[in-house]
Amino acid sequence: MASYLIRRIWQMIPTLAGVILLVFFLFKYFGGDPAEILAGLKASPQQIASLRQQLGLDKSVTEQLWIFVRKVLVFDWGRSWTTNEEISNIFATRLPATLTIMVPILILDVVLGTICGMAVAYVRGSLTDRAVMVITTLALSISFLVYVIVAQYVFAFRLGWFPVQGWSNSLWTNLSVYTPLPVLLAVLVGLAPATRLYRTFFLDEMGNDYVRTARAKGVGENTILFKHVLRNAMIPILTNVATQLPGIFIGSFLLEIFFSVPGLGREVYNAVNRSDYPVIQAVTIYLAVITMVINLLTDVLYKVVDPRVVFK
Repeated sequence: MASYLIRRIWQMIPTLAGVILLVFFLFKYFGGDPAEILAGLKASPQQIASLRQQLGLDKSVTEQLWIFVRKVLVFDWGRSWTTNEEISNIFATRLPATLTIMVPILILDVVLGTICGMAVAYVRGSLTDRAVMVITTLALSISFLVYVIVAQYVFAFRLGWFPVQGWSNSLWTNLSVYTPLPVLLAVLVGLAPATRLYRTFFLDEMGNDYVRTARAKGVGENTILFKHVLRNAMIPILTNVATQLPGIFIGSFLLEIFFSVPGLGREVYNAVNRSDYPVIQAVTIYLAVITMVINLLTDVLYKVVDPRVVFK
């Protein structure tokens, strides 16, 4: 296990180097001139040149790349170009709000998706199974924006159950008042594809020889389902969660914008509108690192779920 972890961490280095180069050159040659954007349309050439010097854009490409790499290595991205706030402080103050939305979404999505997928697989071929498949297909065909608009209108404006926007310094207040509606929306949107996919995982396992052998030995269906099928189906489920986790992160960003949550998502949205490249670059790099770490942790969880997994 230790040698495998060391090898995987070592393999992350060239991947991270490629991400750093890609992000740097994309923003350098395709993002436009930040000095002209920040200076405005009425700025003089002298003002633009002065601003380019302040931002370090007058240096050679090699010097700018080294500065960028150094920022990644020391986790110091300096200050925002537009607000002059330290980027480390932006992460420290906005990340808790993002996690307050993202963590409940992740937990509920996995738990409810697994339960629903298992339940539908258990009654496969029945009227309930066919009805759930029709409902999930319809749910998949509806845009996420429609869910947001309808939910805000019905549950917030008409019924008054939840506020449309707002945030507080109390974690409990946020979890009980401000996050239920966006979390509910995200879970409902993600539950349909998760149910269909996890149902397939469970059906694949239920068709294997070990299930037929267990039934021939008189083992009960509940024991087969919860002790054997669930355990083996968790490997593809973990794989799906690992691949979907960056999407959940981005989805929480969208919810922050729709519900005015002061998290990283809204900060990135504002940074894009203001062409605040350091903030966008920092978030992009950190998302890439988080994705690689998640893939590594998923491989480790494979061993926890199924000790028969051999790392090569």
